[in-house]
Amino acid sequence: MGVDPVVPRLLEFVRSIGIEVRTRTLEHETFLPGLDIQGGALLVDLDRLAYPGDILHEAGHIAVADKERRMQPVLKPTKAEEMAAAAWSFAAARHLNLPVEVVFHEHGYQDGAEALITAFSNGTGPGLPLLIWFGVTAHPHGQQPGTATQPYPLMDRWLR
Repeated sequence: MGVDPVVPRLLEFVRSIGIEVRTRTLEHETFLPGLDIQGGALLVDLDRLAYPGDILHEAGHIAVADKERRMQPVLKPTKAEEMAAAAWSFAAARHLNLPVEVVFHEHGYQDGAEALITAFSNGTGPGLPLLIWFGVTAHPHGQQPGTATQPYPLMDRWLR
């Protein structure tokens, strides 16, 4: 079977924003097949990776965690960070000109992928207020003043 051609592009993007990526065999079970986060780095097992878009979601967990939490040996996202990572990964997919269904695929998000796509496309998705509060993006409709200038899904910066 081989590596999906979008994978190198996703990994290059993640590296370009300052997140370390290590490709290696992961012997242990992981929440998403072929992906783990350790010490602020995204670990990717190319043979076990089931859905390439999950790379962006997991990178989103690293990106939205504050610097100290990001570098913990094991990052366990909070519910708020989970929502922010979803909003972040939507913005990343748009930035890369990928169909958002690459991230929000039918096998993820507990059958809520379509609802999330609609919400984020309308600038109302869960996690967006957190990205605005973190100062990495601005409200898409000019509401909620913050420090960022680029309206979502554009980002002023990719790391919190």
